[in-house]
Amino acid sequence: MTNYNCARIIFATLALFCSSALLAQEKPTKLELMPMPAKIEFQSGKFSLTDSFKIAITGNPNQRLYSGATRALRRLAGRTGLFFPQDFLRPDVVVDSPALTINCERPGQVKFGEDESYTLTIAPAQILLAAKTDLGALRGLETFLQLLAVDEQGYYFPSVKIEDAPRFAWRGLMIDASRHFMPVDVVKRNLDAMAAVKLNVLHWHLSDDQGFRVESKAWPKLHELGSDGFYYTQAQIREVIAYAAERGIRVMPEFDVPGHATSWVAAYPELGSAPGPYQIERKWGIFYPVLNPTKEFTYQFLDKFFGEMAVLFSDPYFHIGGDEIEHADYHEAKHWNESAEIQAFKKKHNLADNAAVQAHFNQRMLKILTKHGKIMVGWDEILHKSMPTNIIIQSWRGRESMVQAAQQGYQSLLANGYYIDLIQPTDFHYLNDPLPADLPLTGEQKKKILGGETTMWAEYVSPETVDSRIWPRTAAIAERFWSPQNVNDVDDMYRRLEVISFQLEEHGLTHEKNYAMMLRRLTRNQDITPLKNFVDVIEPVKIYNRGRLRPHTSYSPLTRVVDAARPDAAAARKFRRNVDDYLEKRQQNHTSAEQINFSLGLWRNNHAALLPVIKASPVLAEIESPSKDLSEISGIGLEALTFLEQNQTAAASWKDEKLEALSRAKEPRGQTELMVVSAIEKLVVAASEKR
Repeated sequence: MTNYNCARIIFATLALFCSSALLAQEKPTKLELMPMPAKIEFQSGKFSLTDSFKIAITGNPNQRLYSGATRALRRLAGRTGLFFPQDFLRPDVVVDSPALTINCERPGQVKFGEDESYTLTIAPAQILLAAKTDLGALRGLETFLQLLAVDEQGYYFPSVKIEDAPRFAWRGLMIDASRHFMPVDVVKRNLDAMAAVKLNVLHWHLSDDQGFRVESKAWPKLHELGSDGFYYTQAQIREVIAYAAERGIRVMPEFDVPGHATSWVAAYPELGSAPGPYQIERKWGIFYPVLNPTKEFTYQFLDKFFGEMAVLFSDPYFHIGGDEIEHADYHEAKHWNESAEIQAFKKKHNLADNAAVQAHFNQRMLKILTKHGKIMVGWDEILHKSMPTNIIIQSWRGRESMVQAAQQGYQSLLANGYYIDLIQPTDFHYLNDPLPADLPLTGEQKKKILGGETTMWAEYVSPETVDSRIWPRTAAIAERFWSPQNVNDVDDMYRRLEVISFQLEEHGLTHEKNYAMMLRRLTRNQDITPLKNFVDVIEPVKIYNRGRLRPHTSYSPLTRVVDAARPDAAAARKFRRNVDDYLEKRQQNHTSAEQINFSLGLWRNNHAALLPVIKASPVLAEIESPSKDLSEISGIGLEALTFLEQNQTAAASWKDEKLEALSRAKEPRGQTELMVVSAIEKLVVAASEKR
């Protein structure tokens, strides 16, 4: 193999060291890892996997590592169908002739900043995974499983040496269980997936206007009157925390105060800043109910409640929310402004505005949480000149607040750019770096950036659809949090993501398998092929447009085409890429032309096949118009392709007519949008240019 061919295969973003002898003997495997490790060195040969494969654990391990290795062994058996001789790995069983030896220096603690590094060496006769802690070993096991490959001789692992450690210590996923309740099984399967891509913090959003989701024995009306009966018992909370800890994942609760408080005051109206009465909110948005910061009862109540939760949630970090109190960036805090009591309080304490009132409240929260051994975390609205710097700022409204926080001495987390509920494409999130090179911070200030979190707000997801909004995009974000900054090749990310998405299904995730199920329901169990052809190239509308186009409540159905449609639709993305490739090198790119022609022909003819299905299933009526548009614009694309292939120039009048039709096709319908319009526009424009 030539050095040129080797360079085409090995990732350009990594420093891989291949000897000339290796290049003459072995073709390096094109690895499908995510997150990509910090350092990979290819070795000669491969380890052939057989049914005699066994694992031994040495050093100073704990039960968590034995359990994790057992799970890894079962997953390996599930992928290969091999009957391995081991059942459960146990410390009291001596393993003869192990194929994989895991050496762990000490048990790790599931805490911020714990060592998660590992070294994985795969040789033809032996595999060694070495780590300082069992948490590092668990991370290495995930890399090991992702390395599984196959050829005509069977399953194998390529010979490599990997040295790996995370770039950021805080790598989180926030799951909102308040707006739509997420049962324990949903949380658990997502914890398994988080571990598979080396995320280590579950940020659990547990209270909001639409629901209070934790059993409180100190204040039982919270879950009795604030949850519609959908809440986690304290036993279930402990079960989830233990499950997460077994996978090296911390669990940080969020109880949103003083705003987003409708469920609090529905249970205990005396906490409110207005007389009430209150009831759980069924709509989405920013609402007026807010806790009263002038009453000592408010702080006594929260002291008792946070004290109870501090015992239940063992992690030292505790999130108070603190967002959208309706001051400054939104609209007036109506309940605060209309309360004579609160206005008198502001005057008495020389509080200039509602931001200062909130800062006063937050100072009391900090004292309470500190008393209970917790570190206060909040959204960037809690950043205020009067607050001490021993709090954590989570930046969601913009990167500026994170920079400002670091410059002022606060530690911070980045959430801005990782709001996966906004249906933005994977590459948008992937290229959003918590610490880009041009960030105006000193070296010491950069250390204040702890990492980031991807956030799954739950206005428009149910337990049936939430996985499809979290995965697989979160795997790419996990790579951004773990891997070196220069691992940023978007095309290679998408190549690997396709494989990782498939592998994540072994954890029970439904992001792939529920797609066909939802389409069957929409068609009333007719042939889903024409519907799938259409839904494959649409996406839900982006940002906050879904609620603007059609108001929803917490009981609106989440079973329509917009719910089956997935973010970053792969078929549409690949078509756009084919068009770009074709237009860049038209004379030499016959393969792209053939692929474009095939796709456009399929979509042009699809409406005729889909129309009878729509007529038989009224829920599909809202897509009849965009389905017809897809057929029309695909025909336009075929005309443009013909001009280009025949090296002819289309008339300006033709161009104007077709671009107008394409502009109409961009209009969202059914809260979805066609994702191939822009590529067809490029073909039309190119067909009109003189050659």
